[in-house]
Formats: sequence, structure tokens, C-alpha cells
Amino acid sequence: MQTPLRRGASAPGRFGDRRTIRVGVLGGSFNPAHDGHRHIAELALKRLRLAQVWLMVSPGNPLKSAAGMAPFAQRLESARRIADGSRVIATDIERHLGTRFTADTLRALKQRFPRMRFVWLMGADNLEDLPRWRDWIGITKRVPFAVLPRPTYNHRALTGQAARRLRGARHPARAAAQLATLTPPAWIFLPAAQHPASATALRAAAQGTGGLS
Repeated sequence: MQTPLRRGASAPGRFGDRRTIRVGVLGGSFNPAHDGHRHIAELALKRLRLAQVWLMVSPGNPLKSAAGMAPFAQRLESARRIADGSRVIATDIERHLGTRFTADTLRALKQRFPRMRFVWLMGADNLEDLPRWRDWIGITKRVPFAVLPRPTYNHRALTGQAARRLRGARHPARAAAQLATLTPPAWIFLPAAQHPASATALRAAAQGTGGLS
């Protein structure tokens, strides 16, 4: 776990705290983390008026095969390399919480950080896939969420099952600065320049060159 930095900008402690800040949570395997993740974090910080974005490295994604998954320590280190340790923070808090499903993780985070205003950050690919997640309706009722564009996924995501089910909870992009204060279910699609980086492509390149740098 990273050590605390300046007041109000520390890494999340496993036992929680009572800070009153806006935090974006970007969960994922980070297999490995890349510039696309950093792009999403910086965009969210600015457009959603967040104090921090947590790169929450999953110990194991229930929807992904363990085959080809790098060890947790390696994935966490890759997230730390793209973080700044102050506003963008790589964290292993999900491992300490002992959760694997997003619904359980969000419930635990809200219990341990009762005064934080969380926003769940996801790419359009995850919005398309959301109905496969455990208790996905419960997730949308727990925290507001922002959907960031991903090349080739946007149209399918915005016309898919989750978007249709939640169309009444969608807010315009101009409401981005207020999203953290809205009562869920509430979400926005945040149009922005799309970053082409892909963990899949990075792994394929690493296999061709003998390993990740």
C-alpha cells in the first residue's frame, strides 16, 4: 500500500477514513496498465471535478480467464508506473477488502469511506458487458458512473441492454461536473478523444519481444 502524501491526497487506507472528497474509481485487471488508463484518469479528474482517481487493481476478475493473467504484484506495479501517487493513485485495496465482485467492492468502499463521493469509471466496453456483472442493477443504484469512449465499442454500448434499461438515469455530458453529487442511478457518457492503447496489444507485443518492459 502506498504511504500517505499531503493532507487530503493520501492513498486509500484499508480501514477507511472520513475525508469528504470526490473520488473516481477505475477498477480493472491492469494486465498491464497503459497510457489509455492514464488518459481516462486525467480526463475524469478534469471533467468530473474529482480530487483523486484510484486505479483499483483487481486480484482476479471473475469474468476473465486466469490464463495469460500476470501476477498481481506485477499488475499493481504497472499501475503505479502510470500513477502520480497524489491525484492518480494505484491501490491494492480490493485485495485487502477480500472482494472480487464490483457490487461487493462498492458496498465495502461506501462503508469504509462514508463521506466520500464516489464515481465509478468504466469504458464503453464495460457498459456493453454490464448485464453480465453480478447484481449489476444494484451497482447502478449504489454510485453514479461515467462511461468513457472506447474505439469500436461506443455504438454497441449506447444501444445495448444496460443503456436501454438505464436511459431514464442518463444525464447530458454537460452535467459532468455535478455527477459526483447526483443520487444514483445516474450516469453520463463523456465524449472525448479516444486513446488507442490496449492491454491486449501490449501483451501480444511483449510475447513477440520476450516480455513486458
